[in-house]
Amino acid sequence: DRGTMVYIEDWDTFHAEAEKLYLEHPAHTRYVLKYRHKDGKLVLKVTNDRVCLKFTTDQAQDVKRIEKLNNLFVTHMCGKDPHEVTEVDDSVQQKADRPPSSEDTGAAPKKRRGKR
Repeated sequence: DRGTMVYIEDWDTFHAEAEKLYLEHPAHTRYVLKYRHKDGKLVLKVTNDRVCLKFTTDQAQDVKRIEKLNNLFVTHMCGKDPHEVTEVDDSVQQKADRPPSSEDTGAAPKKRRGKR
């Protein structure tokens, strides 16, 4: 008995169906991201061995969407509800998006020593 493979062209549909598939069978669902250099395409596959959902893109703006889907799966795998986003989570994410500064590390600026 082979599973069904479904190519989904609309991102929002793929995102919703992939999350639904994971929530129905969390222990059996796999998420694969593959970059095909010869085509310049990213291929996402979510499968539980019975249903296989695929999404293909060559658009750079889809990388941000893919990152959000990846974060969604990781959050589910950690046992948290990703739809309960708090303001604390948002501020942590904003800090993660910018490079660290001396304020973040709590370290005082280093003093330079000249030749003596």
